[in-house]
Amino acid sequence: MDDVILVGGGIMSATLGTLLQKLEPTWSIRVLERLPRVAAEASDGWNNAGTGHAGLCETNYTTLRSDGSVDIDRAVRIAEQFATTKRFWSTLPHADFVRPVPHMTLVQGTDNVEFLRARHRALSAHPLFEAMEYTEDAAVLQQWSPLVAEGRTGSWAATRDVTGTDVDFGAATRQLFEAMAMAGASVETGREVRGLSQDQDGSWRLDVRGGRPVERARFVFVGAGGWALKLLRRAGIPDARGYGLLPISGQFLRCDRYEVVDRHDAKVYGTPPIGAPPMSVPHLDTRIVDGQRSILFGPYAGANPKFLKHGSLLDLPRSVTRDNIGSLLSMARANTPLIGLLLSELTATRGKKIAALREFVPSADSADWSIASAGQRAQIVKNGELRFGTEVVASQDGTIASVLGASPGASTAVPIMIEVLNRCFPERKWDSRLREWLTG
Repeated sequence: MDDVILVGGGIMSATLGTLLQKLEPTWSIRVLERLPRVAAEASDGWNNAGTGHAGLCETNYTTLRSDGSVDIDRAVRIAEQFATTKRFWSTLPHADFVRPVPHMTLVQGTDNVEFLRARHRALSAHPLFEAMEYTEDAAVLQQWSPLVAEGRTGSWAATRDVTGTDVDFGAATRQLFEAMAMAGASVETGREVRGLSQDQDGSWRLDVRGGRPVERARFVFVGAGGWALKLLRRAGIPDARGYGLLPISGQFLRCDRYEVVDRHDAKVYGTPPIGAPPMSVPHLDTRIVDGQRSILFGPYAGANPKFLKHGSLLDLPRSVTRDNIGSLLSMARANTPLIGLLLSELTATRGKKIAALREFVPSADSADWSIASAGQRAQIVKNGELRFGTEVVASQDGTIASVLGASPGASTAVPIMIEVLNRCFPERKWDSRLREWLTG
C-alpha cells in the first residue's frame, strides 16, 4: 500500500507531490496517468496561453465600483498567489520554463479607456503593480509592440508591466515529475483509474486499467482535470454532490513566421465579450514552448461536450445527474449570452476569426496564421451559478481530495495545494515549515 496516490499527471499533481516529498520524504508516492505521457492535457504548453496570471493585464480581475473607482482586491490576491508559486519554482534546479514577457492591456472606445485609466491609477499605487505604465501615445505603443501599434486608429489606451511572465507549464510539470521520480516516487503512464472505493480502515482501493489492476493508498489526490468530478462521484464523496461542469473548448490562431513574431514581445489582453467566461478574454500572446517562439491569438470558445482534450463525447451527458440537473438548467437560463457566444464561435468562419485578430493586429496577414486547438476546460456549476476559478473538494476524513475548475489554476497551484494540505492533514501543522521553505 502506498502512502499517497496522485491520479493524473498534470501541474496540480506534480505540485502536490513535490510538496509532500519535501514535508514527508519517507512517504511512498505513486502517480497514475492514463495517457502515454504526463502534462498532455491542460498542462501541455500548447494547450494553454502560458500566462503567469498575476493580475497585471487581466481586466476581469478588477471591477468598477459605482463611484467610478476600481476594486483591485482580486488582482492583488492573485498576484500574491502567483508570487508564492514563483518562489516554489525558484527552489528547483532549472526553472527555465519561466521567462520574462511584459503583460499589456489594450482597450478601445471611450468608456473602456476611462476604465483602464482608473484601473492603472488604482493598481500602480500598490507595491505589487508599481512598475505598470499607461499610455495613449502611438509612439509609446510602437515601442511596446510594433505589431499592435501599426495601423491603429480610433480611441484606445494601453498599459504595460515588464514584470510579467510566460510559463511553459508542460515543461514545469515534466521537471517536477522528473525530480519526484529521482527522489523515489513512481510515475506511471498508460494507467487509467476507473473506480475508487474506501476500505474499513480508511484507505482507498483504486481499480486501474493498464498494468496492475488494483492499487491501494492511504491518501488519494484526484488531479484529473475535467474527469475529477466523475472519479469523486464514483468514490462516493458527499461533497461532490450538486456540482455540474460546463465544458469549454478553445482554439487559437498561431503564427510562427519570424518576421511577425520578432515584432511582438508581450501578452496583450483585451476586454471580454459580454457574458464570456474569464478564459475567453481575447489576448495576443508571445509564447515560448520547448524553446520555440510563437504568437497565439484567441481563444475562440466552442461547444465541445468533452471534459478533456483526450476525453469522450459522452462526458457532458454522462455528468448530468439528479443532484445537478436543476443547477445546470438554472445556470443556462441565467447565462444565455454565454451560451449564445459558445454557439456563435462554434460556427465562426476563418474570416470572422481573422477579423477578431485584426482588432489587436490591424495589419495581420491571414496567410501568416494557422488554427491550433487548445485544451479543454470544465467550468464549475453549483447552485445554479457558473463559478470561475478553482475549488478544493475533499472528503470529511481528509483521505481524498481534488480540485475542480480552471483559470487561473496553474499559476496559483502552490496556494491551492497548500489549501489541500491544510484541509486533509490539519493535525500535522505544516504551515511553518512551508513558509520557511518558500521564503528561503
